[in-house]
Amino acid sequence: MLKLITMASLRLRRDEKGVTLVEYGIAIALAVGLGTAALTTLSGEIGAAMGAAGTAMPN
Repeated sequence: MLKLITMASLRLRRDEKGVTLVEYGIAIALAVGLGTAALTTLSGEIGAAMGAAGTAMPN
């Protein structure tokens, strides 16, 4: 029984397909989260700059 468990754990350690998929998922989630945070932070400044530019334009 111990040999069966040992062999199964060795097989799982060698199989890296699932691990790679999880790593990609974490990377994508992190990129989306950081992008959202950056856009949320900069949205006020960009809006103010566009408003000032629109006001400065002659009619």
